[in-house]
Amino acid sequence: MRAVIQRVRRASVRIDGEIVGAVETGFLVLLGVAPSDTEKDAAWLARKTANLRVFPDDAGLMNRSLRDAGGAALVVSQFTLHGDCRRGNRPSFTAAAPPDIAEPLYERFCALLASERIPVSTGRFGAMMDVDLLNWGPVTLLVDTP
Repeated sequence: MRAVIQRVRRASVRIDGEIVGAVETGFLVLLGVAPSDTEKDAAWLARKTANLRVFPDDAGLMNRSLRDAGGAALVVSQFTLHGDCRRGNRPSFTAAAPPDIAEPLYERFCALLASERIPVSTGRFGAMMDVDLLNWGPVTLLVDTP
């Protein structure tokens, strides 16, 4: 699994002009699933996401986790994170899992993140979405499962 995790002051996702998911302080998590990913990968990534210490403490240092900061996560599926741009100008998406593999793992990741006591909001798997965010910092991390 691959995640782009952005610390945000706010983020939302719209489908056909309607907000379907939104958070205030927290993370926007763009989540890509590969064909070889498993529930074990989803569990590892959910724990990592909940415990990343990138929120400021009283001294202004990045020492607090999403849970410590009382934040929430907006999780949006994004198969293009597994796009291969090394050859030509049109990305290849053969490294992205097909929907029948990706959707259950996306949903499992969201459930596991919620089980870490993180409020979770989502987009809609497979939909064309407009994502709006105010990146705080900016802080943006690329996290791949081991």
